[in-house]
Amino acid sequence: MRFLLNARDSDLLSARAAARGDADTASARRGSAAAEVEVIGAGFGRTGTASLYAALNTLGYKTHHMAEVVTRPGQAAVWLRAARDRAAGRPIDWRQVLGEGGYTAAVDWPSLAFYRELLAANPRAMVVLTLRDFDKWYDSACGTIFAIRDAMRSIRPPPYLAPLFRQQAEMRDMVEEVVWQGTFSGRFADREHARKVYESHLAEVRRVVPPGRLLEFRVQDGWAPLCAFLAKPVPERPFPHVNDAADFRRRIDHMRAVSRRLAALFAISNALVVAALAATLLMLVRVAVARGWLCG
Repeated sequence: MRFLLNARDSDLLSARAAARGDADTASARRGSAAAEVEVIGAGFGRTGTASLYAALNTLGYKTHHMAEVVTRPGQAAVWLRAARDRAAGRPIDWRQVLGEGGYTAAVDWPSLAFYRELLAANPRAMVVLTLRDFDKWYDSACGTIFAIRDAMRSIRPPPYLAPLFRQQAEMRDMVEEVVWQGTFSGRFADREHARKVYESHLAEVRRVVPPGRLLEFRVQDGWAPLCAFLAKPVPERPFPHVNDAADFRRRIDHMRAVSRRLAALFAISNALVVAALAATLLMLVRVAVARGWLCG
């Protein structure tokens, strides 16, 4: 998936990965045993989940976020399998999904779509529901994650090149099945339908999560309510505010440029394949004629 990122976005994701350093070190010391998920983010993406991701890492958690799926090969396939296991009524292997990475917190898609299953598997976990005004959230999502979806869907390699784009296809299919179809039933472009889904999700989280285990959080509130809820000291550094719309617009522009270049390469590749097949067929016909194979 790195080829879909421009240099600035790659550096941004690398910087976020570097912020996981302390948590990664702690996980390594624990060995390969599956970590217990202590914090579950139940808020939709674009409600401040990237800021929460950075904040939880600062507090010492090792946090899963869509950024982990983008930067870690195999993650998209694992989450796609989890979505299909749930749809088929099969149990989800959380050790494989989150345990092997040593994650102790999970926010944003895809994990938020599984918050109930995660809560059942980690009954002591605390749940953070990030909040944002619906109209601001919807406009932001339309211009960022929904626009990226269209850019990803436009990359369609010919079948003989598909193995080279397997990870990209797994990412596209996972996001489609978990977010756009699984959460919004393919109707995210319908603003009022998206509003009903958004508000229904908030109501469900408030109903499902046990009393005292849920924090309704706006990133503008900063460290104080989050640290009090998680019983953590307030860090000296400012509360992180990341993943703004400008970063997404640059990423979208880059992905669209990549898509256009790939479309041109696919067209050239198809032409070369057709030419090679035609030349091979012509050669075979000539051989057949020369050896009299076509004579009665």
